[in-house]
Amino acid sequence: MNLLTGIVRTYAWGSRTAIADFTGRPVPAAHPEAELWLGAHPGDPAVVDTPDGPRSLLDLLRADPQGQLGPAVRDRFGDSLPFLVKVLAADEPLSLQAHPSSTQAREGFERENRLGIPLNSPERNYRDCSHKPEILIALGPFEALAGFRPVPRTVALMEALAVADLDPYLELLIGQPEAGGLRALFTTWITAPQPVLDVLVPAVLDGAIQYVRSGATEFVDEARTLLELGERYPGDAGVLAALLLNRVHLEPGETIALPAGNLHSYLSGVGLEVMANSDNVLRGGLTPKHVDVPELLRILDFHPVTAAELSPETIREGTELRYATPAPEFAVSVFDIDGAALGGEIDAPCRHDGPQILVCTAGAVTVRSRTQTLELARGAAAWVPADDGPLRLRADEPAQLFRATVGI
Repeated sequence: MNLLTGIVRTYAWGSRTAIADFTGRPVPAAHPEAELWLGAHPGDPAVVDTPDGPRSLLDLLRADPQGQLGPAVRDRFGDSLPFLVKVLAADEPLSLQAHPSSTQAREGFERENRLGIPLNSPERNYRDCSHKPEILIALGPFEALAGFRPVPRTVALMEALAVADLDPYLELLIGQPEAGGLRALFTTWITAPQPVLDVLVPAVLDGAIQYVRSGATEFVDEARTLLELGERYPGDAGVLAALLLNRVHLEPGETIALPAGNLHSYLSGVGLEVMANSDNVLRGGLTPKHVDVPELLRILDFHPVTAAELSPETIREGTELRYATPAPEFAVSVFDIDGAALGGEIDAPCRHDGPQILVCTAGAVTVRSRTQTLELARGAAAWVPADDGPLRLRADEPAQLFRATVGI
């Protein structure tokens, strides 16, 4: 077990304070910091503090896959760490996006390789051949758009905005009140000529303004989100797409799990993400980056879901709360150590003989493995090889420690 230092990615939508503060660096940072990568993805592998000095986690796995990953994980996933951990900090909305399934990712990656598109090209959709299911656990208040909302609620929202220009689209949705209608309407909007968008988007924003001014409350969050997106991305079809998605608010500890094909956009907040080890993103708007509409339409899942259906179940076992994630590549849990658990040692057995990544998000936790003892304060992380468990934890003041492992 060794300390693990994540790699910061800077994007315009990131925060100049959240990740810097989390990792104990000066605030504000020089640039907006969007993500802290804690894993072995080739795009930005984290750094392990080994007895011989700092070493890339990716290099460490390549040198000793058996000891680092364990035989069971190697049998299932080869010599690569199958999951990636990130701390995400959004001060502005992310692009409207979705992630492919395993089959879609493999086909897309091979197709773009045949076309000779460089891996670092901005025109590239598939940077690896893996799917990218993910879970986000809020570390503070967190706002998002996720999943196509059940059609009756979307019809009610569009009617509440009272925008005459929406009437033809409303009729289209009422005529096909399931996935077919959502596909038809989203496709119509995402492929609309710019002159059409330049009329329709401002009309929708005017409706949102009037709704907010009316004092109505049922859809006030949705209306305000439309106005925020419209101000940042005038004339963007993604503003209209936001009409179709669940508006999600998370409190600390609450979660959202995103399977393949789920259209979403994180709006603001700080969260811990765990996902399959992939960087595949198909964008649909709200971004200056590459948008491939035909490919996005090919991978999207238009079946409506409620926000509650995107929140995984949890299982409490003592101080450990496990999130029920169906992806075989990863499993996530959190240890909230307080009350009677303070001052004593806590068993943290892993449910398989695989590697673990630990991230302390509050207080300080002493972690003891088979070979090592580490003190992890807020913002610190650790890499635990497969051959170095089980773990025991101790905290003398209230603390929180997240653990990511391979799924069972």
